Amino acid sequence: MSEGKPKAGARMLIMVPTRELALQVKKDCEALCQFSGIKSVIIRGGQEFQYQASLLRRAPEVIIATPGRLTEHLEKQTADLSDVEFVVLDECDRMLDMGFRDEVIEITKHCTGNHQSLLLSATLKHKGVAQVAQSILQDPQSIKVKTENLQENIQQQIIFSDGVKHKEKLVAWLLENETFEKAIVFTKTRAQAVELTNVLRYNKVKVNSLHGEVEQDIRNKIMAKFREGAVNVIVATDLAARGLDVDGVDLVVNFDVAQSGDEHVHRVGRTGRAGQSGLAISLVTTHDYNLMSSIERYLKVKFERRVIDPIKSSYNGPKNVKASGKAVGSKKKKEVKTVKPAPKKRHNKDVGKRRVPANKIETGGFAPLKKKKPVSPSEAPTEE
Repeated sequence: MSEGKPKAGARMLIMVPTRELALQVKKDCEALCQFSGIKSVIIRGGQEFQYQASLLRRAPEVIIATPGRLTEHLEKQTADLSDVEFVVLDECDRMLDMGFRDEVIEITKHCTGNHQSLLLSATLKHKGVAQVAQSILQDPQSIKVKTENLQENIQQQIIFSDGVKHKEKLVAWLLENETFEKAIVFTKTRAQAVELTNVLRYNKVKVNSLHGEVEQDIRNKIMAKFREGAVNVIVATDLAARGLDVDGVDLVVNFDVAQSGDEHVHRVGRTGRAGQSGLAISLVTTHDYNLMSSIERYLKVKFERRVIDPIKSSYNGPKNVKASGKAVGSKKKKEVKTVKPAPKKRHNKDVGKRRVPANKIETGGFAPLKKKKPVSPSEAPTEE
């Protein structure tokens, strides 16, 4: 990139899974290339297609794109990747989770073939990452960093909870009593994010929700307010777990436990940035305990147990624990099955045949009464 090629097109392609991460990469790219004359553009959903095509015609050196929108430009021949020298796949596992595997492989085929490829992610244990790596990388070198060292400056706690309504009270209490500048609360579903946002607003909290159904313009406004401090709490789904790099986030609350250790790393990684300290609190019900235990075992970290006395839960963890740390399940009583007698089967020879009525009617000794016929005068008996 240091060697100038004025007649060349784009020389670096950076693919990211989400729009928020694209904006963050663009910001960092501008800071690094401030005095180099290297130009970068974002190609993502939520922008006018023709406007993006005009940006690509100016032959920027760096293209930062999401796979879906870049595929559209390649199909309509408004993007040219024939001069690309470097391909960077950031958060590749997340792109696979979002179903962009085929798009990513197809996009790399439009590059020169002599380019250098880099696959970057905080977690590389996704099942499909190895397959993508074999398709686009040649003799790759693997660089790994221990995840436990990444979170030494983050204090991680567990608070037991009795259910959703109790979790809502816990979150409201934490946001009222904890000292923080900015906080992010993670939920598993969009509906839960909206519901929790309404509950916190009722409790006079400056909060907004961020999930997949929020339009891009509204997302930008929400993030601008969050960075400026007009809103100090964001309730988000895992969509926002990656690409959110906001200074001053010192509290993360997992309203719903992450579905994997890797996802937990991404959530908690929103705090404790650049060596700063942070606090991460996970709300755990009886149904979440085994999942949280597996996350502890994956990270080789024992989370601190915490109790909030004013709203203490009745659930205090499992009574018995296995060697793996998971709760011992209660044995189910064997149900006694009552054997029903088999229904009587008809002989096959009689199936489909009509019964022939008997000629004689069985009366059982009692003949039916017969109506007497009227007698004519001629047939009437005479008295002698």
